[in-house]
Amino acid sequence: CGKDIPMYLPMLQSLFGLFAFILIAWALSENRRGVSPRLIITGLVLQFVLALIFLKIPVFRDLFLLLNRAAEALEEGTRAGTTFVFGYLGGGALPFEEPYPGAAYIFAFRALPVIIVTGALTTLLYHWKIIPVLVRAFSAVLQRSMGIGGALGVGCTANIFAGMVESPLFIRPYLNAMTRSEIFTLMTCGMATIAGTVLVLYAGIIKPVVPDALGHIISASLISAPASILIAGVMIPETGEPTLGAIAPPVQIRSSMDALVQGTASGLQIFINVVALLIVLVALVSMINQALGLLPDVGREPITLQGMLGWIMSPLVWLAGIPWSEAHTAGSLMGVKVVLNELLAYLDLAKLPAGSLSERSNLIMTYALCGFANIGSLGILIGGLSTIAPERAGEIVALGPRSILAGVLTTLMTGAVIGILY
Repeated sequence: CGKDIPMYLPMLQSLFGLFAFILIAWALSENRRGVSPRLIITGLVLQFVLALIFLKIPVFRDLFLLLNRAAEALEEGTRAGTTFVFGYLGGGALPFEEPYPGAAYIFAFRALPVIIVTGALTTLLYHWKIIPVLVRAFSAVLQRSMGIGGALGVGCTANIFAGMVESPLFIRPYLNAMTRSEIFTLMTCGMATIAGTVLVLYAGIIKPVVPDALGHIISASLISAPASILIAGVMIPETGEPTLGAIAPPVQIRSSMDALVQGTASGLQIFINVVALLIVLVALVSMINQALGLLPDVGREPITLQGMLGWIMSPLVWLAGIPWSEAHTAGSLMGVKVVLNELLAYLDLAKLPAGSLSERSNLIMTYALCGFANIGSLGILIGGLSTIAPERAGEIVALGPRSILAGVLTTLMTGAVIGILY
């Protein structure tokens, strides 16, 4: 029996890390005594149930792929519009060959216009009374299981398929009435998941090093949804009443066409704010790296913000289940993800020399990197949510940096779950 213990050490390491991430969130909590044990237990159970379903029963993953077609249809419809207006910059046929996957993906012309289309679509769905019905239905289920309201449930569920700004548009009339904990949970869920429109892109990048990459990327985004509710609920426990869905939309809409016009105008305003704030935050990161570049090199490499975060992240990826001998390599990937974005982190993962990470470590990092928690996304999230709910702008800005930390803890926690079940 003693000989079998080393076989279980990696699993025990991830198990220890799973509870360590919850403990870190609790240490950073605004109200440690207000943390709900029910939320922790339910969140953990849902994580493991979803992980077992998607890892062991592929038919459920296929079902999710069918559901993801809704997100793909939204992206394809947007691309038809952006191609008509911007040509190949908006997703049309390229007049040249891509040097690597994603090289021709121009963020401003491909990803962000989805915000405008979603703004119009969700306003129309409100006019047709579809979304209020969904919110009330989610309230009935989620209040009993996790103690959260239907508005938050719809927002978090939408985050599995849509982006961090598109998802709050589905519950726009409810945002001003949501509690501080609910707003933070929604932000954390946006940071801890990815949009369905980039699933195939990321899977194509890491396919050479992670078999069945698409299935794992899908599973990662789904498993991180309850984990984000858990982590956010520990860091900022709920002290008020959940938003159940009894609020009437405040915008007076006269017809379906009027809904499309008003929704488009609202989406355009969000689009402009997101672009502006994104430019500023990415510029600031660049200027910080330039300043750090004046310092002496460390290990023949210039000091950068992502490199420094790589060292800080090494113990955290070890907690997720990465062997210490591989922790710096894996931590550097997390540093790239947080300072730059997960796309570049996945590209770096795919380009690692053979043997840099074990098969198990590659799989854990696939899950740990699968989220939008980075500085650029902070600009997108703050710019979008502040425009959707201007009355809560101050609170949203204050919660922004903490939502990145919560998003990172969430995806690392998901990686730990996979480390336990691998």
